[in-house]
Amino acid sequence: MLPGYFQLRSEHFWVSSVLIALVDAALVLLLVWRIKPAHFRELKWPLAGTAAILWSIFGVVLGFTFWDSYYQYFFPAWFRYGGFLFLVPVSFALFALVFHWLALRLPGIPVVTFCFLAGLESVLAHLWGIYGLRILEVPMLENASPISVLVFSFPEYIFYWCVILGAAALFQKGWQWFREGRRITTRNSYPH
Repeated sequence: MLPGYFQLRSEHFWVSSVLIALVDAALVLLLVWRIKPAHFRELKWPLAGTAAILWSIFGVVLGFTFWDSYYQYFFPAWFRYGGFLFLVPVSFALFALVFHWLALRLPGIPVVTFCFLAGLESVLAHLWGIYGLRILEVPMLENASPISVLVFSFPEYIFYWCVILGAAALFQKGWQWFREGRRITTRNSYPH
């Protein structure tokens, strides 16, 4: 739990935006190098499953960590004890499927497009948070400007989705390796 006087200022968001954007650039380059378009095409369901699982873990951790200083101001109390698991897995699995579908149909490199779409979604979500949920009235954020939060949200979500995309690719490769290993074992177990 964070102390009651903890506040994020616009300066924190600006500096963090630059630092996360640098990390994002390295992650996106790594993912482009490792996940070719044909491989990306195969990631539809592993990506949806990984997004549902990792965003759920992330939501629960954030919910417990920042409940008193942030989430309690706009979510009902039941969200703290399972509400995130009601909404998050399905929502983010659907986001993964939509981003994947669009990334394969829009011009450009699918991995880059996927990450860009994730950044755009975060800006839309944070616009809703700022003007719909009024998150900047929460004491923790009352000294932050809307633009600094929006600018930060773009690389922040790209980072999260890069982790999810990388994990989905690793999961898929591991599953293929496991299935191929089982096929070889099964073939070798029969007498010739």
